[in-house]
Amino acid sequence: MLSRRVRYLLMGLVVASAFSFAAVSCMSYMGNQTGNYIDMENLELVQTETPEDDAPVAVIKTSLGDIKAVLYPEYAPNAVASFTRLAESGYYDNTYVFQSEPGVYFGAGSATKNGNLGDNYDEEAENVEQELHQNLWPFRGALCSMSTGKKGGFFKKLSGKAPTINGSRFAVLNSVEFTDEFKQELLETNKDNTIIADTFIELGGVPNLSQQITIFGQTYEGFDVIDKLTSLEVSEEEDDMKIPVDDIMIETIEISTYGEEK
Repeated sequence: MLSRRVRYLLMGLVVASAFSFAAVSCMSYMGNQTGNYIDMENLELVQTETPEDDAPVAVIKTSLGDIKAVLYPEYAPNAVASFTRLAESGYYDNTYVFQSEPGVYFGAGSATKNGNLGDNYDEEAENVEQELHQNLWPFRGALCSMSTGKKGGFFKKLSGKAPTINGSRFAVLNSVEFTDEFKQELLETNKDNTIIADTFIELGGVPNLSQQITIFGQTYEGFDVIDKLTSLEVSEEEDDMKIPVDDIMIETIEISTYGEEK
């Protein structure tokens, strides 16, 4: 079982990035920090498109309602494969929503209310390498893998070349506040092509997570449930963990195809 301190660090990237607007703009961060080149001419914002009829989807049934999300195996194959395997095995049945960052995201899929993995965690599912793709962005409703640390020895980690490892727990994003100042900052990151900034402004999301986390799905139904799950009464515990006071559960996750889901 992971310690409380390590468990909190898994979510540190999400929390810190959600509130670091002034320091880093989404496009400059991608170019300067991740080294990922974004080909604007061939960019496809697939999360804005209606899913195709044969697209895989997940129906996340929670104690506060259902969230339906299309999955993207073509862009995040390992994350989707792991999530699908766990869902179909019943791994997520009766697990907890263990973190509710007001208005920003909720974390789910933990066997315990405080976010620990528990004793019977799936070791394979806690060692999935991060996958980043230029067609996937942290818009409102994005399904994201939560990281568990870095892979490799001390010197590899020190060099910054150690790949990030994701685990079984996942987050669903809501949206930070888009003030006029923040909108202008986004629009100015790439004045020649504002399609990404425009989409963030239209849909909401957490721009500063761009190209930092694995995104493997996008909500298309159940945004009202996301609102509920990111506005829960929480107990702010050690390390600023915001654990829901009431037991909020993932009852089950069903994998289906678009148009066939219930």
